Amino acid sequence: MVLKPFSRSVVVTFISVWLVFLVSGCVTAPVKPRPAAQQAHTPRADSHFAPAEAHISGQFGQTHSGFHLLERSDQALLWRLALIDSAKHSIDLQYYVWFGDTLGHLMMSRVIQAANRGVKVRILFDDLNTMLHDMTHVEMRDQLLSHIAKHPNIQIRVFNPWQDRSLIGRGLGMLGDFQRLNRRMHNKQMVADNRASIIGGRNLGDEYFGLNPAFNFHDLDVLGIGPVARQASQVFDRYWNSEWVEDIPKPATDNTTQAEIQNEVAALMHRIDNPSLLAIKAERMDWSKQIAELNNLLLPGQSVVHTDSPSRSADTKNHMPDAIRALMRSAKSELLITNAYIIPDANFMADLRELGSRGVKIRILTNSLASHDVPAVNSHYENWREPILATGAHLFELRPDAKMRRELAEIAPLQAEFVGLHAKGMVIDRQRSFVGSMNLDPRSEILNSEMGVIIDSASLSEKLAERMLQDMNGLNSWQVVQTAPGQLTWRSHDGELTQQPARNLMQRLENFIFKIFPKDLY
Repeated sequence: MVLKPFSRSVVVTFISVWLVFLVSGCVTAPVKPRPAAQQAHTPRADSHFAPAEAHISGQFGQTHSGFHLLERSDQALLWRLALIDSAKHSIDLQYYVWFGDTLGHLMMSRVIQAANRGVKVRILFDDLNTMLHDMTHVEMRDQLLSHIAKHPNIQIRVFNPWQDRSLIGRGLGMLGDFQRLNRRMHNKQMVADNRASIIGGRNLGDEYFGLNPAFNFHDLDVLGIGPVARQASQVFDRYWNSEWVEDIPKPATDNTTQAEIQNEVAALMHRIDNPSLLAIKAERMDWSKQIAELNNLLLPGQSVVHTDSPSRSADTKNHMPDAIRALMRSAKSELLITNAYIIPDANFMADLRELGSRGVKIRILTNSLASHDVPAVNSHYENWREPILATGAHLFELRPDAKMRRELAEIAPLQAEFVGLHAKGMVIDRQRSFVGSMNLDPRSEILNSEMGVIIDSASLSEKLAERMLQDMNGLNSWQVVQTAPGQLTWRSHDGELTQQPARNLMQRLENFIFKIFPKDLY
């Protein structure tokens, strides 16, 4: 059976929930021999991105980078291709998920083409489900990746790997080593020539770029040129050289010839058959015009890229929650939050109450049950609606038929069944912004590693704030309002609902069932 992208999250969640009641184990790092430590390439003057960086630093100083928000799915895709196609020296990619679907094949084919022209490529995957189209082809995944890794200019490493690579072996591995394998690398970034970077919430898969006929995400990244790229590279190197990372495992028996490997890799370029990509060529494209226009596109700002420790040991304390809390508490007049998955903890609620007592205007956008791809999260979030509202915050939940889906989340002519929220962003006083991978839930705070960038830029913050407020209007979201103790309404442009909206009865059933499982799993 081929799993639809929407089904994957549900299936993975259900299996994880089931297993936690069956197993316990020690969290231990992999023990295989360590690959050699490496560092990012020093940025060179002949990079295609050097003029844009020089323009920003010449106007605003050496500590400033230039930033461009990637709100639209099509722009998020095009700028990723632009960085890959335009890189001269190095490309580093770090992703939680890289699916073996149309988008995944397109990205991988372009990466291989970059390597063919001499660019040094490092790819770091989380080992959960990368390059899978469905759960029946795990062995084929490893074979493909090991073949790609034979390219002299491509290195592939995996984070927190399964030791037995087969489908059965993975299941047994979960039974015997659940606590370790449940702790994943959720980071998402790419860096080209150590001068240009993209940091944000998007994984590499159809639904993150408006190409999935079932559903697509409204998501958020930021393109950064300048010092922010070196900050991102430092994060990449820290993970790349971590004891939790191994070279991609090679199949036990592999008699594949080089010619067969070349044919297999070349076939990736012929799997790009989505009608929404007709304007995008399989082969490398010329982006010189777009890069030349960066001077008029980039907004100046200073940045700090934050990340958690790569170690996923039991005693690891994540850094990102403290960074996010400090950012929130710095608000003096306004706090805007967009976050796909919210299950508050005591610290988050205490911060909201303190900010509300100071008169800070707080507006929060998250998923409704109707827009959710993981009903289990909603099961534990829904009891927090009233406490959040009690702090004085305004709470909004995305509609699955949001008007902005045609503008932001889908690439024409595709029209998916619904849109869900996947973005993780924050704006403080229209002066500072956060864009990254961190959800406001126990999994992000405790189990997974995360990363994100805090940007000090009034111009960028104003633009992101405008986007957030549009997402919160009645054409895109419901505002959740408490009308009486224990009574909520969902208000939008077309009226009010007295029961939380859902797409169907099955979703309500899933929402009910998952209430019995621990929230820390999600």
